[in-house]
Amino acid sequence: METKKALTAPCGLDCFNCELYELNLTDKLVDIFHTKMGIPKEAIPCKGCRQQDGKHFHLPVEGCVTLNCVKARGVDLCCDCSDFPCAFLAPMADQAARYPHNMKVYNLGRIKNVGIERWIAEEAGNIRKKYFTGKFVVGKGQAD
Repeated sequence: METKKALTAPCGLDCFNCELYELNLTDKLVDIFHTKMGIPKEAIPCKGCRQQDGKHFHLPVEGCVTLNCVKARGVDLCCDCSDFPCAFLAPMADQAARYPHNMKVYNLGRIKNVGIERWIAEEAGNIRKKYFTGKFVVGKGQAD
């Protein structure tokens, strides 16, 4: 089994916590994607960004440009790059309720501050949960 460090995408997404990651995927979710989107069942489980070279049904055919950029620059994570943060990580309101894209920069900032091992052990799961279920308070961020 891959380590959680290897299952952290260069952009800061925690593949190991994703509902499409092969060990987290439920038969119910497979059926939903297959039925509603016509995705072949065998194409739905994801092994992680790095393990699939940024290629999965929810990404463009050419793969993930962020992963390609990190590989070309010879860094492990986007926060290791001298151009961090760049346009590949810019937050978008479009589909923010469905996709964890907007938590990338926050994750990378926390990784840079506390290190990837501590982020994995203490923070990654809570960040994703709060992103999808937490409440935002203007001027405060997340409600307690």
